[in-house]
Amino acid sequence: MRLKLLVYGVLLVCCVPFVFPIWWMATTSLKPVSEIFAFPPTLLPTSPTLEAYRQVFELQPFGRQYLNSLYIALVVTIGTLAVSALAGYAFARIRFRGAGIVFVIVLSGLLVPNEVTIIPLYRMFDTFGLVDTHWPLILIPMLGAPSVLATFIMRQFFITLPAELEEAGRVDGLGRFGLFWRVCLPLARPAIGAVAIFTFLHSWNLYLEPIVFLSSKQKFTIPQALTQYVDAYGGPMWNTQLAAATLSALPVLIIFVLAQRQFVEGLAQTGLKG
Repeated sequence: MRLKLLVYGVLLVCCVPFVFPIWWMATTSLKPVSEIFAFPPTLLPTSPTLEAYRQVFELQPFGRQYLNSLYIALVVTIGTLAVSALAGYAFARIRFRGAGIVFVIVLSGLLVPNEVTIIPLYRMFDTFGLVDTHWPLILIPMLGAPSVLATFIMRQFFITLPAELEEAGRVDGLGRFGLFWRVCLPLARPAIGAVAIFTFLHSWNLYLEPIVFLSSKQKFTIPQALTQYVDAYGGPMWNTQLAAATLSALPVLIIFVLAQRQFVEGLAQTGLKG
């Protein structure tokens, strides 16, 4: 019993650096500006107000920007799951000449920083007239480094499945796609959960691509919108920025709470076999 209490105490202390910034962000968003810079600082607002949340929606079209981020993240997540599941299954279960070399080439995409490819990508999307649209924010993550990482996770999971499952499916008359769709994919829920959280989080927090490709406020995403809450002198409006940041953190927290079990299981099982 004492050992358990000691372990829980240590874990509680270790959680403080992670939980405290979120607590400070949420509570400070309810404080007036004068209280934010008061000394000594207060952990709870003494005069809570929702004025900052009202300003979030008054100063710019935050609702539209919120929906932009939400639908882009959902589309990217679904698209990445489709691409990575098919590619991961092919690398794990289909034997073809040069599979190892091709997989290494695919993984090398993780070594290329986004800053290196952003200018060629901008010129390419500009050629097709897709600048100041959401297409670059959808296609780049779906076919770029996030999809490579997702493919690796799915491949590592599919490798762990016993070959007898596919043999039984072949006896029942299933073809290659049938084996993938009816046998392997339903068993890959932990890996799918991990990939979905990773992908959604990456797309939701995407910053470089929006500031490069988007110029219309109506098309901004959340990370780009957060930088727009400044006063007449260009200084940050702290309570308003923190209120917008609090709202932007809600979908990620909700998704992680709902899918944390699949997230942990997916990560744990991707390294069982190489």
